[in-house]
Amino acid sequence: MLSVAYSGVAFPLMFSLLPKKGNSNTKERIELIERFIALFGQQSIKDIVADREFVGEEWTKYLNDKGITYYIRIRNNFKVFIPHKNELVKASWLFNTHKTKQMRYYDKIVRINNQSCYISGMKLKDGDYLILISYKRPENSQLEYAKRWQIEMTFKSLKTSGFNLEDTHLTDLNRIGKLLSLITIAFVWAYKVGIYVNDHIKPIVIKSHGRRAKSLFKYGLEIIARTLFNGRNEQNINVLNFLSCT
Repeated sequence: MLSVAYSGVAFPLMFSLLPKKGNSNTKERIELIERFIALFGQQSIKDIVADREFVGEEWTKYLNDKGITYYIRIRNNFKVFIPHKNELVKASWLFNTHKTKQMRYYDKIVRINNQSCYISGMKLKDGDYLILISYKRPENSQLEYAKRWQIEMTFKSLKTSGFNLEDTHLTDLNRIGKLLSLITIAFVWAYKVGIYVNDHIKPIVIKSHGRRAKSLFKYGLEIIARTLFNGRNEQNINVLNFLSCT
């Protein structure tokens, strides 16, 4: 799934259902990006963020050759070639002498999987490492990569915290695709209602830890559900207006 990160959540743009278990391969990922570029143009891509499952020489080469900015997490044991020192080291070795949660940016280009990139990283409290490779200089890598978490919020909304997509008994990929498309429309609908009511009618309560008591998606979904199923419209708005493409 390819999504656009915005305001704490990732809005699904396009997806491919794969007749297999596990992650997509490089060919499948490239096809998805090419579909996006054909529709919206490469200039509309600010950057691509992805987790450790989405790595590999061919994938990185494709992004480098296209000039697409990316911030991708890699595993700690990846081998990093440092050209100016003519050394091959383990990725975590570059960051193991720094304080925990202290991000370091390596100031020279390195090579990973035979592809040139920048690298940055830090040691986490649990002993693991957050190590990122990037197309451009890595000063913003941590901030940009943090947006990847927004896709997890989207999956949560589509599944256990919203539409319970995994409860479907459908097995035909074509039917699952149609269902996912409808749920995606409903997801955006609920989010738009949540934004409007929060901004113009009744803001969501902010808890002592500084975060909202519920997400904008959940807020909007509850309002739509009460309006459609219980006839309760406390906000006195036409929720159907938010389905308009305009």
